[in-house]
Amino acid sequence: MKLKLIRVSCIVALLLLKSISALYAQPAQSRVQVIVTPDHADWNYKLGEKANFDVKVLQDGQLVPNVKIHYSLGLEKMTSTKEDDIVSESGQAHIVGMKIDKPGFLECEVSVKVNNRTYKGRGRAAFEPHNILPAVTNPSDFDAFWSQAKAELAKVPIDPKLRLLPELCTSKINVYELNIGNIKNSRIYGVLSIPKAPGKYPAILRVPGAGVRSYGPDLRAEEGFITLKIGIHGIPVRMDDEVYNNLKNGALKAYWANKLDDLDNYYYKRVYLGCVRAVDYIFSMEEFDGENIAVNGASQGGGLSLVTAGLDPRIKYLAAFYPALCDLTGYLEERAGGWPHMFKNYNEAERPNWIKVAPYYDAVNFARRIKVPGWYSWGYNDPTCPPTSMFAAYNIIDAPKELNIFLETGHWTFPEQWEEADAWLYKNLKN
Repeated sequence: MKLKLIRVSCIVALLLLKSISALYAQPAQSRVQVIVTPDHADWNYKLGEKANFDVKVLQDGQLVPNVKIHYSLGLEKMTSTKEDDIVSESGQAHIVGMKIDKPGFLECEVSVKVNNRTYKGRGRAAFEPHNILPAVTNPSDFDAFWSQAKAELAKVPIDPKLRLLPELCTSKINVYELNIGNIKNSRIYGVLSIPKAPGKYPAILRVPGAGVRSYGPDLRAEEGFITLKIGIHGIPVRMDDEVYNNLKNGALKAYWANKLDDLDNYYYKRVYLGCVRAVDYIFSMEEFDGENIAVNGASQGGGLSLVTAGLDPRIKYLAAFYPALCDLTGYLEERAGGWPHMFKNYNEAERPNWIKVAPYYDAVNFARRIKVPGWYSWGYNDPTCPPTSMFAAYNIIDAPKELNIFLETGHWTFPEQWEEADAWLYKNLKN
């Protein structure tokens, strides 16, 4: 019995460490750091100003002498317009930058070779980012399309199936694998955590980042919340990692482009309606307080947070980190578009319907329809979700909103960001 308890305790501890690591998503630190910063303290510039950049190359916290610095300048995610080399005796350099004539981001990418290894860094200067407007069109029948889609979903029974996961339960919460009915005879799977103490609780729907993986409990449930973490692929979320790796490299590889030429059958239609179905289930729970619910996620999950809040008026709050799926067609106006970048090398002759279908699934057009308070956070150096695309969504939100910029972050977060987001959610959900 004692050995069994020790084993369970170890499993819970490992899951906790894994969830903390995934939650904060901080990159591995290299011995050599290439730090690139614009020469304005806030990294912001007005149109017509020139943005210059300062570079430091550090090893073990000390400047690396006699280092060759290669740099390139250009609009983020676009072909560079200037490249050059600087040999620095001190390990630091000042790069004379450029002006840009429309709102957006100028990127300076730097690479150096130290100890026969190549290291890279980037810095981005923002030019009037709050004036960035979306490139994506807003279809005239957008609302009608999604109203019909939700009506289709409403005909499908929720049909919840719960399986207790005793190895994941704690003294404060019960944890279940859940699956519920979705459109086209599919299911949405997730991990549901419910406080053990009797009562009525607010809820947090956690929507996932991109990829194919297993899911564990959201331990914020121990703070007095119902939490539901969902997967989007219609498959169980508690299988062996090998299964997910095989799917990621096989049937679900590049899932984000699956049937993008077909408005009614594009991959994300089932996903977006699955988020609504998760809200349906939460509202059916006797433990739910019937009112206070938020949606929260990062990257793809950040985009899904915008989508869910724009699609489902029952959502009361959202907290989104570096949202993907925003302003996908930005590349067609010679500027960065959002993840998954399917329009970066778009050939309309080969895929003529993509440009017609994408606006119905672009998170920008759901952001236009958000009417509830939101907390948003990202950095200027994100290579996956370019800030141009995220500002395009944020700027057209006509609802109470709070933007928390952590300048140097890329596609990752500091622990402080999640702490601030949680504090905001807790304050609003328990008001």
